[in-house]
Formats: sequence, C-alpha cells, structure tokens
Amino acid sequence: MKAVIAEKPSVAREIAALLGAYEKKVGFLTGNGYEVTWALGHLVGLGMPEDYGISGFQKEALPLLPDPFVLTVRKVKKDKKYIPDTGALKQLKVIEQVINRCESIIVATDAGREGELIFRYIYEYLNSKKPFERLWISSLTEKAIKQGLDSLKPGRDFDGLYEAAKGRSRADWLVGINASQALSIAAGNGIYSLGRVQTPTLALICKRYHENKNFNIKQYWQIELEHRKDLIQFKSLSNNRWDDRKKAGEVLRAIERNGLALVTAVDSKTISEQPPLLFDLTGLQKEANKKLNLSAEETLNIAQSLYENKFITYPRTGSKYIPEDLWLEIPNLVRALDNNDFYKDAVSKLHWGRFNKRIVNDLKVTDHHGLLITEKIPSSLSPKERSVYDIIALRLVEALSGSCIKEISDIQLEVLHCYFSIRNCKILEPGWRAVRGSFTEDDSEPVQDLPILTVGEEIKIKSSQVLEKKTAPPVLYTEAGLLSAMENAGREMENEEERKILRNIGIGTPATRASIIETLFSRDYIRRENKSIIPTQKGMQVYDLVKDKKIADAAMTAEWELALQKIENGEADSGAFQKKMEGYSVSITRELLETAIAQENLPELACPKCKKQPLIIRDKIVKCPDERCRWVQFRNICGVQLSITDIESLLSKGKTSLIKGMKSKNGNKFDALIVLKENAETSFEFVNSKPRKKK
Repeated sequence: MKAVIAEKPSVAREIAALLGAYEKKVGFLTGNGYEVTWALGHLVGLGMPEDYGISGFQKEALPLLPDPFVLTVRKVKKDKKYIPDTGALKQLKVIEQVINRCESIIVATDAGREGELIFRYIYEYLNSKKPFERLWISSLTEKAIKQGLDSLKPGRDFDGLYEAAKGRSRADWLVGINASQALSIAAGNGIYSLGRVQTPTLALICKRYHENKNFNIKQYWQIELEHRKDLIQFKSLSNNRWDDRKKAGEVLRAIERNGLALVTAVDSKTISEQPPLLFDLTGLQKEANKKLNLSAEETLNIAQSLYENKFITYPRTGSKYIPEDLWLEIPNLVRALDNNDFYKDAVSKLHWGRFNKRIVNDLKVTDHHGLLITEKIPSSLSPKERSVYDIIALRLVEALSGSCIKEISDIQLEVLHCYFSIRNCKILEPGWRAVRGSFTEDDSEPVQDLPILTVGEEIKIKSSQVLEKKTAPPVLYTEAGLLSAMENAGREMENEEERKILRNIGIGTPATRASIIETLFSRDYIRRENKSIIPTQKGMQVYDLVKDKKIADAAMTAEWELALQKIENGEADSGAFQKKMEGYSVSITRELLETAIAQENLPELACPKCKKQPLIIRDKIVKCPDERCRWVQFRNICGVQLSITDIESLLSKGKTSLIKGMKSKNGNKFDALIVLKENAETSFEFVNSKPRKKK
C-alpha cells in the first residue's frame, strides 16, 4: 500500500482518479493499492513563543533563539489566545493513520519550496521514517500527472529544497518575532510588526513616497513648431528649456519672423524588437496590475484557480523559459487556441513552421518552466478569470511570433541657432506587436507620418507655441512598480561586484511577493490611493525608526535570498545560514530596544454609549474600557482606515466627512459618510440619500 499526500483536496481527487482510488473515506480516498490524502496547506509550522514557555512581550526574554525549534499544529486565534485548529488536528490524524498503514509515501504537494516544506514539516512532526518519492509536475492535466507518476523522483533529491525552505522559515521566525517584540516594547503603545522581507518592502514604499513629496518641482518652457510638407503635418520640439517664460516668448517671436527651419541632421536606423518571453508569476502580476488594475494577491488567486482547473500550468514559477523537451508540445497548444473563435485572429498572425524559439533555454528553467496554457481551453470563466487567462494565452502567441521591425528617425532642425528635434518611429514589420495591436510602450516612441527630409533642406514653420511644462517627481509605486522594485532589489547594491552577483535576486520570491504586500496592508502600514501605494502614518513612523538599520536594507535581503538559493543547490550550509540569522537577530533586537517611537498625541474622547469612560484608541479599534458597556468601533471600514480626525468628527459631530474608496462585499467601490446614531451604533449615509446599511 502506498500513501499519496497532496496539498489540497481538489488535487488529491485528480490524482486519486488516475490511480484508481475511488472509495471515499473521511479525509482520504482509497483503492487499487493507494491511499490518497491531503494537507490543507500548512498543517504544521514553527511554534510561537508561548510554546517555549514565554507569554506576552518580555524585554528580558529577548532575543528568542530556539534550540531546537519546536513544530506545532496550525493555530487559530480565539479569545486573545492561539489554540490548535481543530480542522488541522483532525486532518493531521488522518494523515498519520494513512502513513502508518502504508509502506511508502508519494509526496504530491505543490512542486516548490513551500510545497516541500508543507510535507517535510508534517513528516518531521509525525516522526515518520517511511521512505518517500516525489511527484514533480508543472501542470494538473491528466497527461502531466500520468507522466509524473511514471517518473517519480527520489525524495533525497529534494533535501536541498527542504533545507532552503526550512532556512527561510526559521529566518523569518528569528527576525520577525524578535524585531516585532523589540519594536513593540520600545514603542510602549500597540503592537508593531517587522519582518525579514516585509520591512525592506515597506522601506521601498516609504523612501519613494519621501522622494515624491519632497521633490522640488520646477517650471520650464519649450517651443513647439508645426511644419507642413507634401501635405503632411508634423511637429518638432526645442532642445532648449527656458526657466523664464518671457525669454522663451522672445525667442518664439524671432522664430516666427524668420519662418523657416533648416534640416541639419537626419539619422534613421532599423531596429529589431524581440518578442517578450513567457510570464513568470511576478511578470503576470505586473501585467495584470497595469492592464486590469488587479492586486498581486488577486492575480495569484485567479492564476491558482485556473491551474487547479487545468487551464494553465503551475503559476508560482520564477522562470520565463521552457526546456527543450517541452517545445514539441507547443504546436498542440497553438492548435487548441486556433480552434477557439476568440483567439483565431491572434493565432493567424503566426507563421507555422517558423515559431520563434527564444523561450527555449534549459539552463534558465528553475523548478518550473514559464507560464503556459494547457490544451484544455476554458469555455466559461468569470470576467476577471477570463481577462487573466487572455493575458497568459496571448503572451504565448506573442512569444512565438517574429520580431517587430521598426525604423527610428532622429531629425535635427535649426532656427536662428536654436535647435529642434523630431523623433519618429515607423513600423516596418509588426511581428509580435500585431497580436494585440500595440506598437509602442506607454507612448514612449512617437508615431507620426513624416515626409522625406534631407540635410540642408529648409522647411516652413506653419505655426509655433510656447509649451509650459514641469519637472516630474519620481512616481509613487503602483503595485506593478513595487513588484518590479522587489524583483530588482539586488541591482541597487552600491558595490559593483556584489551588484553583479545579486543582479537577478530580489526581495522575496515570485510565490511570496503578493503575500508580503498584503501583509503590509493588513498591518495598516500602507494603503492605496487611486492606483498608487503610499505609507500610512503608522508605516512612516516605523520606517523613520528603522530606515538606517539593516532590517530595512533591500539589498541585504536580496543577499539572504541568494544564500537560500545556494542552500537549495547544495552550495551552502543551512546551519551556517541560521547562525548568521541568529547573530543578526541579536543585533537588531538590541538596536530596537535602545530606541523609542515618538508617541502620537491622541485626543481624549468619551464613550458615546455609556457617556462615562474615556475611549481607548488603538490602530485597529476604538473601544470603551468598561466591560459592561462594550462599545467598540473598528477603524477599518470596508477597506479604508479611519483617521484620528475621522474618529473625532464621528464622536463630536455625529458623522465623518465623506469617506472615499470603500469596497462592498461584491468588490464594488463606493463613497459614504459614517454616521453615529442615537443608540451609539453606526451606519452609512450616502450622498443625497438617507442613512442605511448598518455595519
């Protein structure tokens, strides 16, 4: 009898059906010599300080350096305490019984660092000694699962992957627990959270926010000329920038009197723009944020759903390439798209027999290849699922297309010793850009019709004007921009040698970046303002405290990621990495305990219900301390954090100002006032309507 352990029930059912294990039992399926069960995600994890006999935040107990680390069943919060999750306990018991009844194990958790950790922690917690093999697949199609089952890999081949996963898990515990407790003790008011990855990410956001808000915007003026030749109208722009509008106006009047521009240089070159590679997860998240305004977390959840429904391959990939042996499958994927009316037009632009093979590179395929569709084309998806699937499907068609051939022209004009430029992009062969019909990136290359211009030729100036412009500050991060910054953190290192080594290493991994960003939102460290991500007051407070410390250094975190990769590849020792992290935890704990956070001046507000007690104001709630009264107001309303000013207005005036950008349960945005009723309960008041919808 063989045990099979999957990560989720849905995957377990797919595998069980192929193995002939059709008989349903509580928590597993059995039949044909197999018992197939599942893990429900992280059933087992590292214990919390309470599991080491340390309750609350105790300065004298820091730093916490477990030896050995304790594994515990997943816990849930109940009445201010964490207790074992009953569902996790029940399923873990099933897994234990299944393993005990079987001679060996097939590990079918997700093929990646976290999937390996899920199984190994269960295996270690149960103190199992049964031999195990690894099912390593990138797709949940019947064909992929069968091939994987026919070529199971020895469990020991993934010891490096486990050591890296365990090293990451312990490093996050050491830094997160110690730094968070030290910061909270130093603050003396509320709970603060720091982390090995989340804090450098917060630092990126805060630093960019500072750069944007402190940027000295300067006005300047340029002159634009409009020309006409051979019935074609086109424009040129002055190379000069004037700080004084009056001077620009004087030059303009002189140019208008002259009326002619001399062509001094014509430079045309043909460039070949290669098609994009396949998406890795971060690339997909960036594209979905730009095109669909989806968060990284939303995109990951949608991609995971598409994967589990066999429409795409494994989404949590860090590669944009496929191996040589998978190239033979590509025509079948294209035919599947061609059989669907929606994709026929895009596929028709491909040249059969001459597919671009740029995506094939065995050396650049990591645990999983780049994101692909499968031969199973979906017929019914939600609008968001359809949009994400389309992005993935059309990227495959783009990647297989030919290069886009462009002619870039740079033309220089002179008028009275003032120089003007014309830059133009002409599409000679659309290639891969014909798939979507998009021929420039964010309008960076102007496309305008130009007549034939030659050096020494004089062209008429039809009209002219002075353009008022401003220098632009560094843009605030969108989620796509933040993902790029996280992905490229290693390139920011000042030391050139280190930068070369870390240039392709970032903060976190493609599989974890979405959860890092969501953690910062849940901690009330960042918030969305239209499409931008900006820090909250609390986030800025934390940043100001740690910005000069190693915990906020994105490049150092990238260095840790490199160390974890080396452990995974068997090139470094996990024990040495843990010792380094322990030393760092001691250092950062000491630094944080020696500093203090400036206390916020909170208003004194009386409870609106009992009218007696002064309210306690925290980051997440405002509450009455009287247990008999129990009045409470949550500060996060439908995704928007109420400021102290909002709370003051609610209690003193009976309503807040208009709160914008709240989200309903259906995900629809709305604006409303929060109104305090006579019974001290709150409700929404919509503009030009009566109060409704009790929260």
